[in-house]
Amino acid sequence: MIDPVPQLVLRAALAVLFAAAAVHKLRDVDGFRRALEGYELLPPLWAVPAGGILVAVELGIAVGLWMPRVQAAAGIAAAGLLLLYAAAIAVNLLRGRRDIECGCFGPARRRPISAALVVRNIILAGAALASGLPAEPRPLRWMDAITVAAAVLTIVFLYAAVDGLLAVAGAAEPAAAPFGHEVTHD
Repeated sequence: MIDPVPQLVLRAALAVLFAAAAVHKLRDVDGFRRALEGYELLPPLWAVPAGGILVAVELGIAVGLWMPRVQAAAGIAAAGLLLLYAAAIAVNLLRGRRDIECGCFGPARRRPISAALVVRNIILAGAALASGLPAEPRPLRWMDAITVAAAVLTIVFLYAAVDGLLAVAGAAEPAAAPFGHEVTHD
């Protein structure tokens, strides 16, 4: 059993992440469809329904993390979705397709896929699984509420900073050519 405060922090931070991801995708449905098609893992005709399902699942996870009877299941679903995203990125990296858009945060965050995104999603999947661990039954105090709020704000800002750094680092990397030879742009 874990203390309920870290569990609440994980659930709240993950709920913010999934809700924000879904909203960003809904802001540019056509852009998200193109990103899904860019992965070349589904037939193009399936991109629209698959995109709708992904957005619905993200929103369902964000809500489910706050519903006592389904919190653990929502954590497992979050981990599964994050691992699915990591696998889709990894497959395309192994194909040598590093220039496709990740589609992570819709029109506001366009950037190519990278190994860092795979690692990020695996770490987030671990956090999602941890959010489903049983919590020690104890009454929450006013200081716990302040701790949860401060921790979630810190995580949101830290996530945004790291995500921004990953985007800048990805844009600064030279394009990789087949067989490990670097392509230079003169």
